[in-house]
Amino acid sequence: MHDYGFWSVIPPLLAIILAIRTKQVYISLLLGIWFSWVIINHGNLIKGTYDSIMALVDVFKDSGNTKTIMFSALVGGLIILIQKSGGVSGFVRWIDLKLGGMPPEHLGKNRKKIQFFAWLTGVHIFVETSISSLTVGTVFRPVFDKLKIPREKLAYIADSSSAPTSILIPFNAWGAFIMGLLLTQGYTDGFGVLFKAMRYNFYPVLALLMVLIVIFFNWDIGAMKRAEQRARTQGKVLSDTAQPMVSDALTSVRPVTSKYKAYNMFIPLSVMVIMMPVILVWDGWDKTIDATGKTSITFNRIFVALSKGSGSTAVLLAVLTAIATAMILYRLQKVARLTEMFDWVLKGISEMMPLALLMLLAFAISHVTKELGTGQYVAQLSKDFLSPGWVPFIIFVIAAFIAFATGTSWGTFAIMIPIAVQMAQSIDVNPYLSIAAVLSGGVFGDHSSPISDTTIISSMASAGDHIDHVKTQLPYALIAGGIAALLFLISGFIIT
Repeated sequence: MHDYGFWSVIPPLLAIILAIRTKQVYISLLLGIWFSWVIINHGNLIKGTYDSIMALVDVFKDSGNTKTIMFSALVGGLIILIQKSGGVSGFVRWIDLKLGGMPPEHLGKNRKKIQFFAWLTGVHIFVETSISSLTVGTVFRPVFDKLKIPREKLAYIADSSSAPTSILIPFNAWGAFIMGLLLTQGYTDGFGVLFKAMRYNFYPVLALLMVLIVIFFNWDIGAMKRAEQRARTQGKVLSDTAQPMVSDALTSVRPVTSKYKAYNMFIPLSVMVIMMPVILVWDGWDKTIDATGKTSITFNRIFVALSKGSGSTAVLLAVLTAIATAMILYRLQKVARLTEMFDWVLKGISEMMPLALLMLLAFAISHVTKELGTGQYVAQLSKDFLSPGWVPFIIFVIAAFIAFATGTSWGTFAIMIPIAVQMAQSIDVNPYLSIAAVLSGGVFGDHSSPISDTTIISSMASAGDHIDHVKTQLPYALIAGGIAALLFLISGFIIT
């Protein structure tokens, strides 16, 4: 691989800075991709432009990318189906009944209760970050709007309860991926090593606790405080300049029936959540090799199958199953004919095209930063001159920067876990602490990055402005990240 040195970090930084300053995410990402390929082609503008176009096409060569983009588009179809059936309206009415018609002075209590329920829902859906963010945003958006809680707050809760939970409870594709990386580094018990590292995985725990502090102590700071003031005083859940990730055509769908039933929302969404681990096991079953040579069904084999299943396949088939379930359920209720429901699904898919384009650009810039060697360059800068006590802190900072610049925690894990393990072994640092520093840094950087898929999906699910979500979430992520960095610094000198 060619060494591009300092030039390797310029394109992702350019994309991030432009996205934050101009709020034109698509143009910013496209410029970052184009500039990357110009650098790779040594300043040749024509060849760089051609390769940029081909890079966008090549995103679909990876089946995982294609499945994720298809999933993101199909989610729009599921959302419209649920809304047309009266499921969302039924859920809002159910919440109203649960709140019991409390007097206006108890509105603050209701707001806290609903925000906590949203956080709790995200924590319980640990099997996949996309489904977690999607479920929290979709299910609670109407209730948040009713209570005049800003969409920025919903996106923050959805985002901060997804990836942190998925990495702390790694019975999912996250755990499988990390264990696979550990196995390549010579660890025979990747599962055991991962769990030993979890005790030092500071950032996800802090991120989850931070949400509870924000909810119960009304700790609104910076842009979030302004969003809360706007929602409370003006009744606006979105800013006047907001450009929602999902159009009004998708969020303001009127039911075609007057019979609002909450289970019309609960059943399809529950099917989607439940089918995720089921499909993971099914997809990974033939990839398992029973140590005893038996074909019997055991808990260990189920867990191995769960870890070997394809996450992108699971989310795609899960949403398709949920759509099919919704259509059957609504047809039995005579809500609409199948042809009408297919039209709704197509309408929902069309409303998701901006998100699909954004995912395409995010995948493309992630790939080209790998071509540039951005992660390797940043990691190499400080690899050879660290004292042992500083290693976990430096690993955390580097992992955070790589994840922020590339928008992927998984790519960061792939780059940094081998480096962290080798550094720990060569300069006598606690390996579990070093591994945890990579995991925390990766999630922190990914959590803060405007080009992260989890950040994008949280904005989409809450139907909020993407950059507004980034701006309101960033202060909380930085505070939790700063505390985590301090803990890694202290731990590096006291844990051996």
